[in-house]
Amino acid sequence: KISFDLAEYTADVDGVGTLRLLDAIKTCGLINSVKFYQASTSELFGKVQEIPQKETTPFYPRSPYGAAKLYAYWIVVNFREAYNLFAVNGILFNHESPRRGANFVTRKISRSVAKIHLGQLDCFSLGNLDAKRDWGHARDYVEAMWLMLQTDEPEDFVIATGEVHSVREFVEKSFKHIGKTIVWEGKNENEVGRCKETGKIHVTVNHKYYRPTEVDFLQGDCTKARQKLNWKPRVTFDLVREMVDADVELMRNNPNA
Repeated sequence: KISFDLAEYTADVDGVGTLRLLDAIKTCGLINSVKFYQASTSELFGKVQEIPQKETTPFYPRSPYGAAKLYAYWIVVNFREAYNLFAVNGILFNHESPRRGANFVTRKISRSVAKIHLGQLDCFSLGNLDAKRDWGHARDYVEAMWLMLQTDEPEDFVIATGEVHSVREFVEKSFKHIGKTIVWEGKNENEVGRCKETGKIHVTVNHKYYRPTEVDFLQGDCTKARQKLNWKPRVTFDLVREMVDADVELMRNNPNA
């Protein structure tokens, strides 16, 4: 939701920021010696026009972030076609790891579950529990970025697992990994996640974490990457356990991390 609160800043960094880098390459006469990778995003698809989403799926961004990234995507295409710059867009679906920023829902969940496991926290709040995402591992996706830059001709690629899970499932799998079963009670903003074993409420819903325009469902089709880059994801939803384990270790050593 941050990009809704900082819309102009988002445009300046994610949209015009990309243009500044491209302009620098051109101005410095580096067109023939630089390969440029643009970190595009599945948020470009937003209100999805087809399922699953691939390179030819029409874009429909639903946030200032998505809109800024849409400008960045097309300015990369423009510089590639106008100046013959080796520039590619990697349209990456959600990619996670223990290094994910704490303001992202996946890391917020893994950090909170770790704290609950260690007795440092009782409860945490989330927004839309039913948003569904195609979650992969950052390690796999960085390999895909590198492979895009090794091709003879610059092309844009969707990178995804093709596997979809809800935020709710991410919560359940995280708690299951520490031996707790989450049972859901109530509806909408009154919904809570209660521990079956202890009866304690560990998850609540807070409307302030909802986006004004929600992206409900993202599922990628990486057929092109499989065929042209010989890439495929090695890690899918099991990444949840790795994130929880890493945060348990982090919080055990430094509860204020």
